[in-house]
Amino acid sequence: METVKTNSIKAWLLAARPKTLAGAAVPVMLGCALAASDGWFQLTPAILCFLFAFLMQIDANFINDFFDYLKGSDREDRLGPERACSQGWITLKAMKHGIALTTISACAVGFFLLFYGGLEMIPVGLLCVLFAFLYTAGPYPLAYHGWGDVLVIIFFGFIPVGCTYYVMCHDWTWNVSIASLACGLIIDTLLMVNNYRDREQDAKSGKRTIIVRWGAATGRMLYLVLGLGAAWLCLLFALSGHIWAALLPQVYILPHFMTWQRMVKINKGKELNSILGDTSRNMLLFGILLTLGLLL
Repeated sequence: METVKTNSIKAWLLAARPKTLAGAAVPVMLGCALAASDGWFQLTPAILCFLFAFLMQIDANFINDFFDYLKGSDREDRLGPERACSQGWITLKAMKHGIALTTISACAVGFFLLFYGGLEMIPVGLLCVLFAFLYTAGPYPLAYHGWGDVLVIIFFGFIPVGCTYYVMCHDWTWNVSIASLACGLIIDTLLMVNNYRDREQDAKSGKRTIIVRWGAATGRMLYLVLGLGAAWLCLLFALSGHIWAALLPQVYILPHFMTWQRMVKINKGKELNSILGDTSRNMLLFGILLTLGLLL
């Protein structure tokens, strides 16, 4: 077990889980690529969108760390990366302050985005903050009732991709919808392998994910279908003349399929954390391929 001084900078870095920031970056990157392909890219709102996404991702990580610990989900048999509160790296009081600070910081960045996106961005920002808490907090934590995958598609697909495009273009196109859904499906592969790894522990904790409800075989199939569906969905870009945006994401299918084969072979245990890393890499690859396709 890693030795970390309580409430130290290292502790906060571990709690922020920087490896998860790829999931925040990819949707904004795609929104920027869509805006650039339509000739409306602007640097300042792009930076603000990236900053807002990173802060909200860190905020969600802090919130999940805090409330999963309170609910007793982070037990000694946890298979995933160690959590800050359960390991004693960060005290509960300090984590409350950390959550407050990141939430306020995200809202401050969101305020500046109003100058580009307009007042209609206010309810969107409020929803982002609200659901960051509702995911694991409150009397009906959504992640514990099987809503995680739907929320990923909305809050890592349609909202970040669409809103990044909107603050620059003040519009919503068919291509934005395609990219948003494809992005949400790709990032959901990360949640799917996470839940696949934790299926036995989640069942004991009362966390009713799709895999807990429908079984490991369903989880394996959904992981494969999510990645294939996202890649094949991109073929629709050809209808608007974006041939490269249709073709380049198909390269993603090979590493995704190979990762799925390894996941099936490993089946259970901590070794599935390597699949988590490979899935994150594949997700970033997909984002880069689609971004390049939209820009070419």
